[in-house]
Amino acid sequence: MKRQAPRGGPLTFGASSHSARDRAAGAPEREPQISRRLGRADLRAVPEARRELRELLRHWGRPGRADIAELLTSELVTNALVHTDREAVLTAVVSTRGLRVEVRDFVGSRPRPRVPAADDGTHGRGLILVESLADDWGVQAHGVGKSVWFELGADAA
Repeated sequence: MKRQAPRGGPLTFGASSHSARDRAAGAPEREPQISRRLGRADLRAVPEARRELRELLRHWGRPGRADIAELLTSELVTNALVHTDREAVLTAVVSTRGLRVEVRDFVGSRPRPRVPAADDGTHGRGLILVESLADDWGVQAHGVGKSVWFELGADAA
């Protein structure tokens, strides 16, 4: 597993884009982003997060990259909601470097990829998918809780 401090710094809370008035006034251009709270154990947030990410990435990256981003995002969101029994925060930022998605929860235990048992159904594969498909990923500890994140370059094969 690749682990490093997040390049994007702390989680960003704010609007997903500036208005035309802000841009005309010379305000700095913000990178397109999603930032939303995910309710405690609210699994309806998984398809909602996928839908928001799909819209954000509508014109991003090579074919298939947005699909991978959706899959990995849903894995991180599901893990946070199922394994912590707390609320979480999803942040996705598109920059010139690519896409960075973070899911922050408020439980200190670190997730670990594990090889699922053959009779385990679909459980235990989320972090294996993230590890296999992301260009980079890791876990960042916070004073309370952690962020699990991944990055995808727009043009990576």
